[in-house]
Amino acid sequence: MGFTRREVLKTGLAALPGAALSRFGQAVRPPRQPAAAAVWRRQSSVGAALQSGDIPKGSTLEAVVRSLARTNTSGLPRFDRDTLERVIPEDFVRSPAVPATPALRDRFADFHRHFVFEYYAWYETNPWRHWSAKGYNPPHHIASPMMPALGAYDSADMAVVEQHARWIADAGVGAIAISWWGQGSYGDRATHMIMDVMRAHDIHVTFHLEPYRDDRAIYYASDINYIMREYGERRRWDNFLLLQNADGSSAPVFKTFRTILPTTIIDCQGIVRNVDDYTPDHVWRRQTDAIRENTRPVFDRILLLADSLDVGRTAAGGFDGVAIYDSFVRPETWAQAAVDFGGANLLYSFAVNAGFDSYIPVIPLGVCDLPQPFEPPIGPIDWTNAEARLAAEMASRARVNDSLATTLELQSDPARRNAMRGFFLTYITTFNEWHEGTSFEPAKNRADLRPEERVFNYHNPENGAWRHELLKELMHRVTRT
Repeated sequence: MGFTRREVLKTGLAALPGAALSRFGQAVRPPRQPAAAAVWRRQSSVGAALQSGDIPKGSTLEAVVRSLARTNTSGLPRFDRDTLERVIPEDFVRSPAVPATPALRDRFADFHRHFVFEYYAWYETNPWRHWSAKGYNPPHHIASPMMPALGAYDSADMAVVEQHARWIADAGVGAIAISWWGQGSYGDRATHMIMDVMRAHDIHVTFHLEPYRDDRAIYYASDINYIMREYGERRRWDNFLLLQNADGSSAPVFKTFRTILPTTIIDCQGIVRNVDDYTPDHVWRRQTDAIRENTRPVFDRILLLADSLDVGRTAAGGFDGVAIYDSFVRPETWAQAAVDFGGANLLYSFAVNAGFDSYIPVIPLGVCDLPQPFEPPIGPIDWTNAEARLAAEMASRARVNDSLATTLELQSDPARRNAMRGFFLTYITTFNEWHEGTSFEPAKNRADLRPEERVFNYHNPENGAWRHELLKELMHRVTRT
């Protein structure tokens, strides 16, 4: 006997017989990779497209190129501390987007769950993992531009996850997307514990599928089957994120990193290189079709989002739309993306973000393993200088507000595709991707850095929690009447 998603919601998941959800059967686990094959998170689909040299005229990708060409490299603006401290609360703490939100709050009863923190469960302390990337020596010298308030922690430490959940709930964010690196990975093994802790704080959980191996695309349907069975069905969907549409229907939603790739890129030395994990569109299409067939007996629909600015190939791969991760895809380019994707009846999600501040590899993986410049672009930064740190903070505060205002405007406009489809979803990039300096998780106050940490010139601001505090204030205004 089959159940539609509406019947599931009406009946209640706990009342359904186990056979009703047995569609998500045993998933095929990919064969283990050789131990020497270290998996690194490479650039996104957008970054790869920019390196391919194939930039269609009039496309959103071309708009991104034009935006990047305007990057300021002339140095920092000259502000004295008093001016900066006056400007920040007046111009950057307030939210110009709040007037657009009552209509959204009225359309979505679970509005706070439509704001989803990107969450990384890949940190280990015994042995060290991720904190020790590319030649770093934790616990004091870590692969991050800032030292977290909790120090170099372990993602499987329940006390750490409990503190994370408190911070997430306090910020008014109702869901997280766990960065998922395949069946049996360290983060996968920690997921049930993470979900248990998040459930206690009324936080729902979804997943962000990562490029854990070059041929992972052929396991895409199997991986989603596994996630749905292991973290949805087996838990009676207790806090698995089922995103509510404006008509009251709900659906699982997954985003996937590094999906629509070119066949070749041009590296920093001008050498044309093959993209090892390139996947043809028809392979993605077979997988996305299989996912919908597998889930149809339980859910009327499932939402599959790619990280691409290629409208044609996103549609050809069978994705429902896009969720753009990259902070260098600036808010000024998002309106064009909304036009491009909306015109093809595809959905779009743009992330609230504070910019980007990469750590510098001690031991690069190759000559082209170079850090991306600070985003938003304000020129070179002397992190030992208090005024320079404050200018960087000011730029990041502006980005938080600009990204939130822009995504709210584009997704609430009744003339645009998302509103017509009754869809709203905003990722927050990120809760704790410390390598890229995108974290809203509190960092240490600069004054609290230990002597053995200070020697490494971390970028910690005077108030290490300012991003979390700003987001909390903005979310309070956006999600509450």
